[in-house]
Amino acid sequence: MFYLVKIPSWFQKLNSSLVWMMPSTQKELYLTFDDGPHETATPFVLDRLKEFNAKATFFCLGKNVQSYPAIYERILDEGHRVGNHTFNHLNGWKTKNNLYVKDIDAASKYIDSKLFRPPYGRISPFVSRLLRTQLQYKIIMWHVLSGDFDKTLSPQKCAEHVLLNAQPGSIIVFHDSTKAQEKMFFALPKTLEYFSNAGYKFNSIE
Repeated sequence: MFYLVKIPSWFQKLNSSLVWMMPSTQKELYLTFDDGPHETATPFVLDRLKEFNAKATFFCLGKNVQSYPAIYERILDEGHRVGNHTFNHLNGWKTKNNLYVKDIDAASKYIDSKLFRPPYGRISPFVSRLLRTQLQYKIIMWHVLSGDFDKTLSPQKCAEHVLLNAQPGSIIVFHDSTKAQEKMFFALPKTLEYFSNAGYKFNSIE
């Protein structure tokens, strides 16, 4: 499985219509969580965030909000942001544009947000332009991947990915999902503790 742990600046500039980092001159980081809400992973995340007075952004699947509405409401009640991650976790490179947009719209019935993150980071140029120019979405990508979805990585390595690569303004990806939770359960507290001790704040994406 090939992926970049840290997105280089030249690649961000080539794709500047998408959001890879947040402008920041302060010690600020932006934790994001994909694929929830999840019955065990998301409450764990919320509990850890509360311990460190941290805010985050949850990119939710419509089908999971439908299944776990109380957990979704808890995300909002505790002051975090949410974003649309499609209804069914579709791959934007393998799905017809009209079906992909329809799936985003289905998710929007449950997720009141103009933030969008494409599953797998894959979106067609047509849909990207449509979302940004006509539907007024802000497409949020990332600067640092924890890799918690990667079966070949240890929990320690996932933590290292974040601790060694995050910098002010970084958008960091974890997953509140069954597949990722074992690694995330280890790496997220390490991240919160390390950067809090270094004077960082964790903010949600506006």
